[in-house]
Amino acid sequence: MVNAWVFPGQGSQKLGMADDLMTHPLGQERFALASEKLGRDLAAICAGTAAGDLSDLNDTRNTQPALFVVESLLIDLLAEQKREAALLAGHSLGELVALYAGGVFDAATGLDLVIRRSELMAAAGGGAMTAVMGFQRAELEQAVTATDGVVIANDNSDAQVVLSGQPEAVQQVVDAITCKRAVPLAVSGAFHSPFMAEPAAAFAELLDGVSFADSRVPVLSNTDPTPCSDGNQLKSRLRAQMTTGVRWRETMQALAGAGVETCIEVGPGAVLSGLIKRSLNDVVTAQINNTASLGLN
Repeated sequence: MVNAWVFPGQGSQKLGMADDLMTHPLGQERFALASEKLGRDLAAICAGTAAGDLSDLNDTRNTQPALFVVESLLIDLLAEQKREAALLAGHSLGELVALYAGGVFDAATGLDLVIRRSELMAAAGGGAMTAVMGFQRAELEQAVTATDGVVIANDNSDAQVVLSGQPEAVQQVVDAITCKRAVPLAVSGAFHSPFMAEPAAAFAELLDGVSFADSRVPVLSNTDPTPCSDGNQLKSRLRAQMTTGVRWRETMQALAGAGVETCIEVGPGAVLSGLIKRSLNDVVTAQINNTASLGLN
């Protein structure tokens, strides 16, 4: 049976998501490393027991490292069980987790990348993002093309996208189309758009100093959802991710085209599983989100 592992990004976090993982020796080690690098107690933040500045799990500077730690731990526990995937893909932050799963870099390097990425994205300001559901794609694409200052940041499925850009431009597109729902997102900037050029350049400088190994398993990148194992190419794709859209709809099509029969969402929640269920009728979904789901309890 051909299976793929998919990794969720920001928005899937929830308090308590790491409770059982923090009792595992590997979990204690990974959270200690992350807390040392962050300069704050990430385990307490995940548990909802932290206090003071930067104690909110939903702060981007905590969310991204927390998700990376949880998902990377689950990957390592899957590896201990000798479980493997034929393809890897992650949504936004999840792409860095996919690269870790393929052995492109180690956990410490992944944490360094994620922490810097989260800081840069948190500092970005002046933009807006809005999720749009139940639209006519031709009408939406025409409105985006006709409006300066807005792009489709996350093309999640046939029925769901996220717009990103200047607040007035995003609202102009929403007003110009017919849709079932349009929900503004609580973000600090216009993520996955050309307006992220400055933080993307700073992140690229960090990437330039990091060695990427070839991936043991082909990865579908957000900027180019075709299977790739070459470390240099995967780095190039990641370098462009912050200023370009997440092509998740095409990623799902690529999974189907590769003959994937089962998609396992590794991480909290089931957002990606829901998108896959609604888009790929012949693909079975499952979730690995804690030690119980790994049969370790």
